[in-house]
Amino acid sequence: MSRRALGSAFAGFTRTPAMTPTATLPSSCASPARLLRWRRSAGVGARRFASGRNARISMSLRAGIVGLPNVGKSTLFNAIVRNLPSASSEEFRAVMNSFLAGSNSRRKKAILIICAFEEFFSIHGLVLVEDEVENGKAQAANFPFCTINPNVGVVAIPDARLHVLSKLSKSKETIPTSIELVDIAGLVKGASKGEGLGNQFLSNIREVDSILQVVRCFEDDDIVHVSGKVDPKSDIDVINLELIFSDLDQIEKRLDKLKKSKTKDQQVKVKIPTVLTTQEQAERTGLEKIQTVLMDGKPARSVDLADHEKEAIQHLCLLTMKPVIYVANVTESDLAEPGNNPHVKEVAKLATDLESGMVTISAQVEAELAELPLEERVEYLKSLGVTESGLGNLVKATYDLLGLRTYFTTGDKETKAWTILAGMTAPQAAGVIHSDFQKGFIRAETVSYDDFVAAGSLGVAREKGLLRLEGKDYIVQEGDVMLFRFNV
Repeated sequence: MSRRALGSAFAGFTRTPAMTPTATLPSSCASPARLLRWRRSAGVGARRFASGRNARISMSLRAGIVGLPNVGKSTLFNAIVRNLPSASSEEFRAVMNSFLAGSNSRRKKAILIICAFEEFFSIHGLVLVEDEVENGKAQAANFPFCTINPNVGVVAIPDARLHVLSKLSKSKETIPTSIELVDIAGLVKGASKGEGLGNQFLSNIREVDSILQVVRCFEDDDIVHVSGKVDPKSDIDVINLELIFSDLDQIEKRLDKLKKSKTKDQQVKVKIPTVLTTQEQAERTGLEKIQTVLMDGKPARSVDLADHEKEAIQHLCLLTMKPVIYVANVTESDLAEPGNNPHVKEVAKLATDLESGMVTISAQVEAELAELPLEERVEYLKSLGVTESGLGNLVKATYDLLGLRTYFTTGDKETKAWTILAGMTAPQAAGVIHSDFQKGFIRAETVSYDDFVAAGSLGVAREKGLLRLEGKDYIVQEGDVMLFRFNV
């Protein structure tokens, strides 16, 4: 029988609630008013990862896995999350919903409990899958639309440096950053117009930070291909066109609404504040630029927009504005030397032409890795002629594509990895931990990862002059180990 695993409230990530009368718990710790709004409308929670320089970044990235049916999406998803623990929570969910429906004091208690669970599951790296899955796994089978509802899982990002720092500092807790994977049902030609299971698939990935498009690059007569043959270029074109059509439809509706709003304002002769008029004009101009490019079959991210135009259209979460990584799914025999596979060569060329990322993965190998004890996985990878798992390669590609960096905090209590945007200053990086750190920032005691490891501790690094005192203008570097001084 299928069951529900613990939902997004406990992992601190957001998602579109399933299309059922009963919504799941909210995605982040918020005010009672926001929780009530969530209960009444079952709407989408606020996006936690933002691209603005001053935005606060969450610990969890969100990536949507898309592709045609039967290309290996759900197999890859299962392989990545399969070996992590999960738990059922029907009774807990019911109790929390009853609390949220009660008095103010009961709502406040529910918020505290949700926050506590969110932190607990984040610290211990538990995987949390929200939709109907069999034994905690997304359905994967040899027929189209095996996956219907989106499967959501949170996976700790592997980083060997984190464990080295934790060991040197003798930390009680080791807390990695994480990536949330959203596996939606296979798209087909005409999905933007309702073919297959239609637009309900596409709506599930509007809130993600990047799109992982899985492309079949292996021949297997036993696995049905929806188009009858393996053709990576055709597969990519189908998916990209459906994303374009979906964005065009959204833009058309938004421009029509802006036009009607302007006409109404003129009719009632109400003077609109300058700032609102400017915002609407920026949005209209940006959307018209994007609409022209989309009509030529090119993605929205290829449009050169001014900063104020980007900000004005950000709320639409256009699909073709998101960076894409093409995931070439190959057989075990092609993993060590993927360049020998003509399908992989074709995907690599297309990724370059589309200014996108590209990684090669064997979903089947990842599935086999998930069944092995941790100590045997390295040896298994070596026997295949590779040194890193597919998840590691995906994370690196995602970080590069999104322009992300990792810095660390370490001590006897905990060693923790933090995700920031490249180019962030020390106060902005401190704000990722807590807004008070940024507001009251004084300085950051900083040492590079290599220097910290060579010294063996922060104290020894300070004695050897390896520890630097950095101010408000310091740009945080990849792998920095930091201790923030602040006063509020």
